[in-house]
Amino acid sequence: MMKPLFLVGYMGCGKSTLGRKLARRLGLSYADTDALVEEREGASVSDVFRYEGEQRFREVEREVLDRVIDEGAVPVVSTGGGLPTWSDNMARMNAAGCTVYLRRSAEQIARRLSPYGRRKRPRLQGLNDEELVAFMERDMAVREPFYAQASLVVDCDWLSDEEVVEYILARLKDGA
Repeated sequence: MMKPLFLVGYMGCGKSTLGRKLARRLGLSYADTDALVEEREGASVSDVFRYEGEQRFREVEREVLDRVIDEGAVPVVSTGGGLPTWSDNMARMNAAGCTVYLRRSAEQIARRLSPYGRRKRPRLQGLNDEELVAFMERDMAVREPFYAQASLVVDCDWLSDEEVVEYILARLKDGA
């Protein structure tokens, strides 16, 4: 059984989309930590954040991460954007498997986000386009040192989703 492959990066960078594509190409199972949190809590990530607070959300997120790692049944995992920045989550993922940072610019992420994508992310609600990019640039700068600890960093701005998948698959084959 292969070690887990954890996709990390800023919200909206394509972790869920690319995670599903990678799992399909590899013939492996797939999980999204945000979906697992929602399943466990019986509420959306946005509602957990709003009604129980970020601290509780991060605790549940860590419990979900630990379960995924300990069970070892899910080889491709998309993480929430803040998961690598909390506690020792990044070190935990690096010890358990291969981490892949999907790096994108704030401008590209803003273009990729649908109106629904903005609404479902609590920290982006109510921002106009200009405020959104400025907020993301500041937030990404804080998160970058955590994401940069990944085993593999992929600069995605100039690549199609298929090219990103091919690049990751080639690097995995080379032992990344």
